[in-house]
Amino acid sequence: MAALSVMTGGGSWFLALALGVTLLKCLLIPTYHSTDFEVHRNWLAITHSLPISQWYYEATSEWTLDYPPFFAWFEYALSHVAKYFDQEMLNVHNLNYSSSRTLLFQRFSVIFTDALFVYAVHECCKCVDGKKACKELTEKPKFILSVLLLWNFGLLIVDHIHFQYNGFLFGLMLLSIARLFQKRHMEGAFLFAVLLHFKHIYLYVAPAYGIYLLRSYCFTANKPDGSIRWNSFSFVRLISLGLTVFLVSALSLGPFLALPSIFCLWFKPQGPRGFLRCLILCALSSFMFGWHVHEKAILLAILPMSLLSVGKAGDASIFLILSTTGHYSLFPLLFTAPELPIKILLMLLFTIYSISSLKTLFRKEKPLFNWMETFYLLGLGPLEVFCEFVFPFTSWKLKYPFIPLLLTSVYCAVGITYAWFKLYVSVFTDPPVGKTKKQ
Repeated sequence: MAALSVMTGGGSWFLALALGVTLLKCLLIPTYHSTDFEVHRNWLAITHSLPISQWYYEATSEWTLDYPPFFAWFEYALSHVAKYFDQEMLNVHNLNYSSSRTLLFQRFSVIFTDALFVYAVHECCKCVDGKKACKELTEKPKFILSVLLLWNFGLLIVDHIHFQYNGFLFGLMLLSIARLFQKRHMEGAFLFAVLLHFKHIYLYVAPAYGIYLLRSYCFTANKPDGSIRWNSFSFVRLISLGLTVFLVSALSLGPFLALPSIFCLWFKPQGPRGFLRCLILCALSSFMFGWHVHEKAILLAILPMSLLSVGKAGDASIFLILSTTGHYSLFPLLFTAPELPIKILLMLLFTIYSISSLKTLFRKEKPLFNWMETFYLLGLGPLEVFCEFVFPFTSWKLKYPFIPLLLTSVYCAVGITYAWFKLYVSVFTDPPVGKTKKQ
């Protein structure tokens, strides 16, 4: 992976983590894949075989192209590599076509494009506060964050078993977040605008970007108490931001929600970390209104929350509740028997590492969980045992086959809602960033 050569300066441990997870992804190639595999094969065929004017009108397959134009061009680019693997996968009329070469190409295309995600994680690690000096490598915040992102359980099963291309998309989002932390606001805005034209689900977090950039980039100074200095507004910066978004949109389309947390971005600025909290709340709030429409959207909150988890004990607690519950809510996506031990093992490994590493990082502070939170998280074990090993042998299986899904959904909803509430409280109770000239 070419992107890895750029990162050798960050330590051989990062390279080892990246190569290790890449090897794991390769081992998952033969596993079950969902209908999304055929969806993306069909999109390869559409963009390769038809003129641009027909891309969004072709309906031979029920899996019509419904992602924004940049993703269509992404599929078009992949199709010109796919033809060297198996030309038949690019035939629009070959519905549900599959071959060993098609499988290898599509699986490896996800693995290869994850290089952008790896690079973005490396850039995010540069933004981690290095105040916690630890002798042991495994206790350093940058190492922990790298594992939490690169080895994220949800991303592994959704992209490399279930099958999607979320890795490089989250790479774009994390890279834009890193650029905002690095005060490279125009680059961050550009990357997020590009991301929106790859997949429209990222509109969930657009309000956080819009308000943060207006407050922290277009207004160039604050009063000593942290409130806005109105006469510091820069029309030049506003126009440059608008022009960036417009040009990206024009390139993609041609001439083509407000939350309470947004309030805090403007009136109670907390710097880039405050922006990140607001972004996560936008993602979670939108997710909670569309859970059963797009359950995989929980990753839109879990991955950015990883960045906050290595900074403060309170954020680490929220991350562990959100990631453990959110990842378990993805279990029904992998419903075939061969994947059962894989998903259980991978989640256990990720969860045990997350809890142990963050507990070690914040060992001098109060416990990350209270008794109620501990009891709730431990309850996921009995729930899994009942759904997978007890319920199939009961008389309810034929009459009420939906019970495992219902129990999983309701139980996970409690944890995700609780994490959402705790994060919202932290937004309103954390002190603002004051006495700074510029966020």
